[in-house]
Formats: sequence, structure tokens, C-alpha cells
Amino acid sequence: LPISLLPELALTPRRALATACGNHNHPMMSTSPTNDMDPDMMFKTVDMWIRSFRNSTVYSQLRIVGAIVFGLVILFFLVGGGSSPPQPGGSGFLRKREYQDRTDEGLMEATEILQSRNLPAVVSPLPLMLYLVGLVALGGLAFAAWLAMWVLAKDEGDEKMRAVSDAIREGAAGFLSTQYANIFKLAGLVLVGLFFMYLCREVPKNLPQATPSTMAICVAVSFATGCILSGVAGYVGMWVAVRSNVRVASAACRSLPEAVAVGLRAGAFSGVLVVSMVLLGIIGLLFGVRLLVPAGLHQLPFLLVGYGFGASFVALFAQLGGGIYTKAADVGADMVGKVESDIPEDDPRNPAVIADLVGDNVGDCAGRGADLFESIAGEILAAMILGGTLSQKLPAEAQSGYVLFPLAIHAMDLIVSSIGIMLTEAPRGKNVDPMEVLKNGYKVSVGLAGIGIVMLCRLLLYTSAYPYAWMYFSVCGLVGLGTAFLFILVTQYYTDFNYPPVRQIAQASITGHGTNVIAGMSVGMRATAAPAFIIGVALLTSYKTGMAALGGLPSAGLFGTAVATMGMLSTVVFVLAMDVFGPITDNAGGIVEMSEQPEHVRDITDSLDAVGNTTKAITKGFSVGSASLACFLLFSAFLDEVSELAGEKIGGIDISVPEVFLGGMAGATLVFYFSGQCMTAVGSAAQEVVNNVRQQFREKPGIMDGSQKPDHSQCVRIVTQAALREMVAPGLVATLVPLCVGVFFRVTASGNDRLIGAKAIASFLMFATSSGVLFAIFLNTAGGAWDNAKKYIEQGVHGGKGSAAHKAAVTGDTVGDPCKDTAG
Repeated sequence: LPISLLPELALTPRRALATACGNHNHPMMSTSPTNDMDPDMMFKTVDMWIRSFRNSTVYSQLRIVGAIVFGLVILFFLVGGGSSPPQPGGSGFLRKREYQDRTDEGLMEATEILQSRNLPAVVSPLPLMLYLVGLVALGGLAFAAWLAMWVLAKDEGDEKMRAVSDAIREGAAGFLSTQYANIFKLAGLVLVGLFFMYLCREVPKNLPQATPSTMAICVAVSFATGCILSGVAGYVGMWVAVRSNVRVASAACRSLPEAVAVGLRAGAFSGVLVVSMVLLGIIGLLFGVRLLVPAGLHQLPFLLVGYGFGASFVALFAQLGGGIYTKAADVGADMVGKVESDIPEDDPRNPAVIADLVGDNVGDCAGRGADLFESIAGEILAAMILGGTLSQKLPAEAQSGYVLFPLAIHAMDLIVSSIGIMLTEAPRGKNVDPMEVLKNGYKVSVGLAGIGIVMLCRLLLYTSAYPYAWMYFSVCGLVGLGTAFLFILVTQYYTDFNYPPVRQIAQASITGHGTNVIAGMSVGMRATAAPAFIIGVALLTSYKTGMAALGGLPSAGLFGTAVATMGMLSTVVFVLAMDVFGPITDNAGGIVEMSEQPEHVRDITDSLDAVGNTTKAITKGFSVGSASLACFLLFSAFLDEVSELAGEKIGGIDISVPEVFLGGMAGATLVFYFSGQCMTAVGSAAQEVVNNVRQQFREKPGIMDGSQKPDHSQCVRIVTQAALREMVAPGLVATLVPLCVGVFFRVTASGNDRLIGAKAIASFLMFATSSGVLFAIFLNTAGGAWDNAKKYIEQGVHGGKGSAAHKAAVTGDTVGDPCKDTAG
């Protein structure tokens, strides 16, 4: 490159490279679908990524978090990093009472074994399997980089397409930078609070090697790591998505198969990146915390609980803020554009259309990436903890396998899902259903995953004391894998317009807006039955099969449900690829519409958009199903932790006790109140968008005939400010109410049960999980069905676009938007 272009390269790398190399000969501008990026271009692209990241607000916030972690390390050494372990029965804030003898069965058996065993004088080295998983995760990062370069090597279309894409990139980057800056500020406060809370807490008896200060530093560092990696996973996934949408639009100008391939591989980048970063984060922390606490492998997962909490903390606000942003813009654009002004979707005359397209990326790409990151991280750690406690009842030869099994499953996921993604290819010709193309690729991954589960169970879960246990656990894993596939089929049935439920909503639109809303709600309510039945069968089957594997041990039953959860998540890379495929193709359709491409190109992107709506609904159902299985594990771990802290077994949760019943009622109430807050936030922000769009149409009447240009930046600014403002209250309610309920009943209870507060919280979690799962399925399914009923009518059914049925369907879609993408 000429030296004179270097300053421009630092500011606008894409334009500078295009100018230097020529739009037609440059690899990123090439129209050849098979043109690969040369090595020199690879280095320049990586340099562009690094420069862009270093100039972002997120980078500065990460430096602040790093400074906080460094300060905590210094504080750790100052306040007693070398102090000896505390003696039982010590005094002080949050110190435990005298530990009582316990002989009950269940998870407490394994904890007692951990406490009673003599610690080895020398901690054995970490097993070879951990290094192999790390290598696979590093290979996943390399594959993700290759996918990104393959997609970015595609051309960006004409100048009109690039102009729309640039506006989407600027809006998405600006919002996420501000959002993550606010999230990391809150995370810094929580980080300091966690550190000092663990400083004041006596260490668990199953970790006598630790001290309060080492526990505090381990939890703080793992929390910071979870926050950072969750944020990076969402941000980088969005970075690639906003550069992939214009390439999918350009590919759609040539053929449907090429558009499918570009969209799926762009989505696969996020899936591979998320799982690889989860694995590398956990493996890095396992090595890191061992430097502070010389514990055995089965004890190390107890020190990483902050990792899942940090990822969850970031994901909550990322999903909430992104959901408010995307649906406020979408609702505002549809209400004025389609219903009042009778202009098509994504019409460039609509002032809110850019904000709508930006929202698809910050909500469905960045938000979902962070959300699945925390789900996978939490479920891996829960399964590792259960495997560690169970392994202490088994011979030494099998102990490491039960702890590393969850990590190995996701390493296998990276391999089998990558194979399925690379083998997914749409045939050339007419009447190609993109959904069937994606399902065929997913079936390949499911088949390979089934084989991999059986092989890993034999390799890691075999023990000479129970030679057939690995077969039982293989059944548990296959039950989980089958559960995932059934969830996908059920969700597709209720949200795809090729099946009766969505067509019933479209038929109800003929008679008006009200009947459309009624039909959509009825579909969402009916859709809860099949998933609840599938979850129940999977949970009970895996629990009973796990118990049978090790002679009826309850802790083995719990591990069986953990294996089923891992089996369900064994193809999560492919599922996440299908999920991100949705917003990318949605954006591509908007770019095609706004750049005034031929009608046949819009037909291709419309078909991809309809499939994207279904895949997004599938991922939401998949997330709910996996979370339902994982919540059973987490609830059991919660009871065990309470018993460990209190010094006595908490026992059963009796809802006939008034405090316990009221705690459960509070949990169910929180689900509905939180959802109401989310819907209110979307509604108030959408009202601001509607008022702004109406005002622009009044003040600039030439917008409709093209003589005047709308100001898209106004709506982007409105929804950015509204989303950042409105996401705080629901997030605080979800995190603080459980603590307040437990403290309230502990302080006000008149009985002699000193664990009544913990039991009330246990009931709170039970009721909240049960009602939350069903309500989420209702909201997600109804919203997806309403959306695709509108798409079905837009294909020419019941009068097509602009008809009375279409306007009624737009109303249903407007109601469903905050249901599925914010509250759900």
C-alpha cells in the first residue's frame, strides 16, 4: 500500500483497502464466490480487527476491569495471602456454626466423603484429556477465524448496499460500546462485593487447603473472566454479523445456495467462537486457581463458581438491553410504516428502518451469543461439580473422567458441528426449502454426536467396579440428544408456516386484528404441552437410568441428568449457527429492499428471513429445554451448598409451611412482573419512535415521493438512549428480589427453624423455574408464530401485502415482537 494511505487505513480500513487495490480486483470486493483471501490480505484484516478493537470503548473498559483485578491481587497479598487455613468454629461475620454429623443419603454423601478423605501430600498432575480439550478449543478458534475470512472475502455488492451496511455497522458498534461500558461498571462493583464477601466467609470443609483470601481471589478472578469472555463473545460475533449481512445480500443477487452458505457460515463463526471461548476460559482457570489452591481435580470446579455468575451477569443485561433496542425500533417502524403509511417492510423512506436493522444485531447476535455463553458455562461447571463429588465413591482410575466429561462433550461438539456446517449445501434449482437444507446438515451433526457420546462415555466413564455403568450413562446422553431434536421439531411445527398452527393464525387475520391476536395466543398456550412433556420424560428417564448405573445412588441419578444435559448441548454450535443465521438474513433482506434490488432478489431474502424466524424460535426453545434440565442440577447443588454453610442438612422443602409457600408464590410472581417490566420498556421506547417517525413524515412530506431524505440517525439515537435507560430496573429486580425474599423470611419468621429463609428461597427457585419455563415457551412460540403468519400472508395468501388480513397480521407481529425477543 502507498504510504499516503496509511492514515486512512487506520480510520476506515475497508475503504482504504478498496481504494488501494481497486473495488473489482481486491479480494474483499471480488465477485467470484470461490476467491480466497491471500496471506497478505489475512494479515491486513487481522491488523484491521486489532486497530478497530483497540479504538473501541469496550477495550478501555476491559483495561479498567483488568486494573481492578490487579488491585484485588495486591489486596489479596496484603490482607493475608499467606495465612494458614482457619480453624473450624471460628468467629466473625458469616462464619459457620459448629458442623453437625450428617448421615443422610444424596449429594451430602459425596460431600462427606470429600471432607473425610486424607488429602494427598503431593497433588497429582492434571490429566492428559484436559490438554487435548484445550487443543481442540484452540483449533475451534482457528476454524472460526477461517470462517470469518471466508465470509469477508465475499464481495459487498454495489455502492447502495455498502451505504446501508455502513449505517448498520456504525449504529450497532455505537450502541454496544456504550452498553458494555455500563455493564462493566456494574460488574466492577459486584466484583469488589464478591471479593470482600468471600474474605469474610469461612472456607468450605471440602476445601481445607484454601484460605478466605485465596477463595476470594479465585472467585473474583473467575467472575472477571466470565464477564470479559461473555462480553467479547457477544461483541466479536456482532462484529462479523454486521459485515456478513451485505455479503449475504450480494450473494442473493446471484443464487439462493450461495446466500445460504454465506449466511450459515457467518452464523457458525459465532457458534464456534462461543464454545471455544467457554472451554478455554474454564481450562485456563483450572490451571490458574491451582497455583493458589493446590487442590485435586475433583475440588477445582468449586473454585470456579464465579465464572458462570460473571457470564450470567453480562448476559442478563446484554439480552435485556439488546431486546429492548431491537423490538422498540421494530414495533415503531411497523406501526407507522406498514399500518399507517402503507409502505413495505424495510422501505428506505421509513426513518426507523436503520434502527430496526441495527437491533437485529445487538439483540439477536450479541445478546444471544452472551446468553448461550453463560448457559454453556454454567451447565459445564454444574456437571463438573456433580461429577467430582460422585467420583469420590469410585476407584481412582475413573475419578478424572467424571470431572472432565462435560468439557470433552463440548470439544466433540466443536468437531461434529463443524463437519455438519461444512457439509450443509443447498442444491441448485427451484423450489429449494432452506429450512430443509439446514435440517439436513443438523442431522449429520446429530448422528456424529450420538456416536461421539457413546465413545466418550466408554473412554471417560468406564470403571472396573461398575463395568456396565458407561452404557447406562450413554443412554442418558442419547436421551438428551433426542430431547434436543424433538424440541427442534416441536418448535418448527408451531412456528413454521408450512404447518397448521401458523396457517390458522393467518386464516384468523381475515376477520380482523382481534381474532389474529386471539389465535396467536392460543397457539402459544397449546405449544407449552409438548415441551413440558418432553422435559419431564427426559428428566425422569435420565435420573432413573443414572441411578441404575451405580447401584441406586441418588448422586448417580443426578449425574445421569447432567449427562443428559450435556447430550442435549452436544450440537449447540450448529444450533447457535442457525440462530445467528436469522438476524443476518433479516438484515440482508433489509439491505436488498433499501438498495432497490430486483424483485427476484427480495424473494430469495424473504424466504431466508422466514427460515431465520423459525431458527431463532428453535434456538429459544432449545435454550429453554437445556436450561430446564440444568436447573434441576443447579437446584440440587444449591441445597447442598446451603447444608454445607449451615452445618446441617436442609432436608425436604415442605410447601405446607406458610413461609415456604409464600416464597414460592414470590418466585412465580417475579416471572410475570419481570416480563411486564420488559414489555413496558419496549412499549415506552416504541412510543418515542412512533412519535419521531410521524413528526418526520409531517415536517418532510417529500419523504414519501423521494424528494426528501428521512433522518435515520434520530431513531437510532432514541432507541439507544431508551434501551440503556430501561434495562437497569428489570435487571436489578431479577437479581435483588431473591435475596430480599430470603432475608425477609429469615428475619420475620417466628418459628425455631433457622433455615426457614433458605427453604423459602428454595421454594422461590422451584416455582420461578416451573412458571418461567412455561411462560417463556408461550412467549417465544406465540411471537414466532405471529411473525411467520405475517410472512405467509406476504407471499400472496389471503390478499397478500397491503390487504386487510396483512394489516391484522402486522398487528399480531407487533404484539409478538416484545414477547419473543425481549420478555421471552
